[in-house]
Amino acid sequence: MNKSLKTIIFLVSVSLLQNSCSVEDSRSTEVLVIGGTTSGISAAIQSARSGAGTIVVEETPWLGGMLTAAGVSATDGNHFLNSGIWNEFRNRLRVHYGGAAALATGWVSNTQFEPHTGDSIFKAMAGETEKLDVIYGYHPEKILKDGNKVTGAIFRNEKGEKLVIQADIVIDATDLGDVLFLAGAEYDLGMEAGSLTGEPNGPDVSNNIVQDLTWVAILKDYGEGNNKIIEKPEGYDPELYRGSCSMTVDSILIDCEKMLSYGKLPGNKYMINWPRHGNDIYLNVVEMNRDERLKELQKAKARTLGFIYYIQTELGFSNLGLADDEFPTADRLALVPYHREGRRLKGKVRFTMNNIADIYSGNPLYRTGISVGDYPVDHHHNCNPEAPVIHFPPVPSFNIPAGALIPNNIDGLIVSDKAISVSNLINGSTRLQPVVLLTGQAAGAIAANCVKNKKEPGEINIREVQQTLLDAGAYLMPLFDVNSTDSDFQSIQRITATGILQVRGEAYKWANRTWFYPDTTVTINEFTRGLHQYDKNTEESTSTELLNMDKLSELLSATSGRELRPEFDRIVKEKNYNTDGSALVSKRQVAVLTDMLLNPFGSRDIDFNGNYK
Repeated sequence: MNKSLKTIIFLVSVSLLQNSCSVEDSRSTEVLVIGGTTSGISAAIQSARSGAGTIVVEETPWLGGMLTAAGVSATDGNHFLNSGIWNEFRNRLRVHYGGAAALATGWVSNTQFEPHTGDSIFKAMAGETEKLDVIYGYHPEKILKDGNKVTGAIFRNEKGEKLVIQADIVIDATDLGDVLFLAGAEYDLGMEAGSLTGEPNGPDVSNNIVQDLTWVAILKDYGEGNNKIIEKPEGYDPELYRGSCSMTVDSILIDCEKMLSYGKLPGNKYMINWPRHGNDIYLNVVEMNRDERLKELQKAKARTLGFIYYIQTELGFSNLGLADDEFPTADRLALVPYHREGRRLKGKVRFTMNNIADIYSGNPLYRTGISVGDYPVDHHHNCNPEAPVIHFPPVPSFNIPAGALIPNNIDGLIVSDKAISVSNLINGSTRLQPVVLLTGQAAGAIAANCVKNKKEPGEINIREVQQTLLDAGAYLMPLFDVNSTDSDFQSIQRITATGILQVRGEAYKWANRTWFYPDTTVTINEFTRGLHQYDKNTEESTSTELLNMDKLSELLSATSGRELRPEFDRIVKEKNYNTDGSALVSKRQVAVLTDMLLNPFGSRDIDFNGNYK
């Protein structure tokens, strides 16, 4: 081969190599979801189901985030809140494993499953959804903006290939709020002082401390006599794990068997996500760049491998080894770490513990609810001695306000997952898997609503978005005693979301509750007080007499400004209610008749603070 020909071949090869490194794929969509995480996949599914063309871009080969790729497949809370996509996902798990009881394998949760099964279910749900495309293997590199509006994103994969997606609306569904950071949205990080949030149990001084994180492993029981002991990790220190299974928690002795069965999964597997002398670790990687994070997070992997070695050798469970049929990783650990906390958006509203403690004082944010949860405030700070000791008072179940998903200073962007606008304290409840899944669903409903009405997220009709969620079987109010299968579910949800009929919250063990009491009676004072909140022209009565059919019809007619008795009687007959005018009415009946005749939910818009416009 002559020299000139070799030169030509060399130049062509270099050109091809350069082109391969700068390959660019350009697309456009109505809604772009960045992160196929717990909130990301639910946002994408709801957005597409609501009619918006949707693309979700996920860095790993799995969907579901902390529920699957991070291995936290022992879910926390919402067992009695059968809401939306959370309920749909759980029902598919129950079908797969053969019923609800088959998921109650460990003592930390009523719903536990193998992570790869969760990934398969999310992929099936995505595959069944028209107008939804999923792209794997790309991480966000840059956010595209036109002035103050987010218009898309640039992604890169491990080969250096570039993906550009233009979008009408972008949803940040990343674990740590990376997109809101790249977009220039305002955010908080760490623990805010109580003087800043108004929370009496907040720390005296703000700091940048986040919760401990965990790199989860799934162990599998390979049977007695099988030796699955891993190679001794470099730098292994058994003292880090001493005491992991010799303690008393809430008067319960935690021995080694009890510690392991905490996160026992179907298939004789064990989720290793143990906070006390286990594999929690304090690493604040939030503000690091991608390469710095990956390097720092190796410490979390080492902590988990050390704990596994301790379980196998010091505790004597040599038959428990890393599951060979879970994660598609070389080390068999989860694909990503479990981040409990990252950046938190400064949104239209900041949701705090005060908003949960008494929903009827201050701004009525409960009226704007889009996601529900019932888990107590739970923080992991055992690994950082500098973290101030915080006492967490009990709280009832709660709903998250729509304004917590909407940035203050950026258009075209909606935020979900754990990066929503909440205080550091209440993040301990809003970060749990079922809640995040539902928050994502709400983000998808908001995004589709923006596309449909050609509006920015800060301009949405909140009631319209809430109705979309109700139609999808989601809760607006966290009612314990009115299930989504109840024939009057939507009416009761709508009326309690107006505040015309109030609810009562209760802190209860690890599954807090909010009661409606549908079969109780209502006083005239109670009902007129609620009507007055809706319409200031309605006079508030001081009468403590119980409301009957005649009085209910009279009050609804007076508030509406027209005679409603004929329609009232028709509905009473259709519903098989007692037609005697002197018959006392239940809260259920009041909710249904008020909803159908007055339509207070749909007839008046509310702002992000929950006030009537």
